[in-house]
Amino acid sequence: MPPVSRLGRQIAEIVAALNAVGARFALIGGLALASYKVVRATQDVDLLTEAEKADAIDAELARLGYSCLHRSVEAGNYARGDERVDLLYASRPIARRLLAEAGELNTALGDLRVVSAEGLIGFKLQGLVNDPRRTQDLEDIRALLRANRAGLDMEQVRGYFRIFERESLLDDLLRETG
Repeated sequence: MPPVSRLGRQIAEIVAALNAVGARFALIGGLALASYKVVRATQDVDLLTEAEKADAIDAELARLGYSCLHRSVEAGNYARGDERVDLLYASRPIARRLLAEAGELNTALGDLRVVSAEGLIGFKLQGLVNDPRRTQDLEDIRALLRANRAGLDMEQVRGYFRIFERESLLDDLLRETG
């Protein structure tokens, strides 16, 4: 078996911590993109997890030596040296559905749940709307559309763009990636 990378060890440790507190979770962000034929470098672990487990997760990450950089009812950001863990807490109905429907992927680290490609597009769009300087989110959306267009539920994708009143952006992206 090949050696596990530093990021791989970090993921395994976080997965074990979340399992220890009984928290359901799913990969989102850069690491999840690889599940949908989009590969890019990333330095942090992004997860969607149960809002109700936020306090237990916070305590478990502190036990592992992570410092809380920011925490709200929506999200938590943690660091240990140069290792980062960013959590989105599933409290809204759409996020709860995406967490419940996340598919399992068998990896060298075991079975990991990953949010759907449509859900990733929705989260990336939310990040872009919240901070338009996050141009990587737009590039990730573009790459997900290009690599997965035939298999995407475009009605669901369009629904996310409708929520944020960005349907014209989706139309532009679909023309570009056509």
